[in-house]
Amino acid sequence: MSFPTKEERSVCWGARDKYWECLDTNPKKENICEEFKKVYEKSCSAQWVKHFDRKRNYLQFKERIEKHGVPNKNINEQSHKQKRRVYQEIACR
Repeated sequence: MSFPTKEERSVCWGARDKYWECLDTNPKKENICEEFKKVYEKSCSAQWVKHFDRKRNYLQFKERIEKHGVPNKNINEQSHKQKRRVYQEIACR
C-alpha cells in the first residue's frame, strides 16, 4: 500500500470530520450518520479508520474524565475485571 497523496489525505480528513460532526449532533442516532460513515470508510484506509475511531473514543473518554472526574467505586486492586468496568462505565456512556 502506498502512502496517500495530499489530495487523498484531505478527502479522508474531510470525510472523517463530516462523520464525526454528524455523530456529535446526533449522539443517540448513529443510523442517521450511516451515509457519512460509508464515505469516511471509503475515503480512508482501514488502518486510518481504526486509528481515527480509537482517537475519537479516547478524546470522548478524556472529556468525560475532565468534566466528571473518576467515578467513586471501591476497586479490588487484584481484580482487573472490576477496574475495566470502571473504564467501561465512563467510556461507554
